[in-house]
Amino acid sequence: MSRHQLRPQGDFPPAGLVRRLAAMFYDFLLCTALLMVVTLLYQQGILRLIYGAEQLKALADAGGLDRDPILASLLLVCLFAFFAKFWTHSGQTLGMQVWGIRIQNRDGSAIDLWQALLRFFIAIGSWLCFGLGYLWMLWDKEQRTWHDRYSESVVVQLPKKPKR
Repeated sequence: MSRHQLRPQGDFPPAGLVRRLAAMFYDFLLCTALLMVVTLLYQQGILRLIYGAEQLKALADAGGLDRDPILASLLLVCLFAFFAKFWTHSGQTLGMQVWGIRIQNRDGSAIDLWQALLRFFIAIGSWLCFGLGYLWMLWDKEQRTWHDRYSESVVVQLPKKPKR
C-alpha cells in the first residue's frame, strides 16, 4: 500500500523542543475535554442504562466507579484514536497545526497506523521516564525523540503560510 504524500512538500527543518511542548500543551487541553465527554457518556449513558439511576448513584457513592478498567481502556483507545486519526491523515493534530509542525516519514508521506501506535505508546513511556525521551532530542544529531526513532518518523517545522 502506498502512503499518501503530505502537503506542503519540501525539505523542512526538525521542529524544536519548545514548539513541540507548546503543541502538546494545546493538545493536552483538547484531550482533557475529549476524555471528560467520553467519561460522561460512559457513566451517564451506558452505565445508567445498565444499572439505573439509583443503583449507579449508590455504586458511585461506595467508590465502585473509582477504578473501572472498562472506562480506563475506553479512554486509552479514544486517546489513541484522536492522535492516530490526525497523524495518519494530515500529519498534524490541532495543536501541531497551530504551532506549524508535522509528523511525517522522511520521504514526506504520512505515517501509517502501526507507526502511530508505536509513537503513541513510546511517547507515554518517554513521559514516564521523567521526560527523558523528549529531552533526548537535545543531544540527538537529528533532533529526534525516542518515539521519533522507534516509529521511524520525523517531526518537522513547516514554513509559515504567506498572508493574503
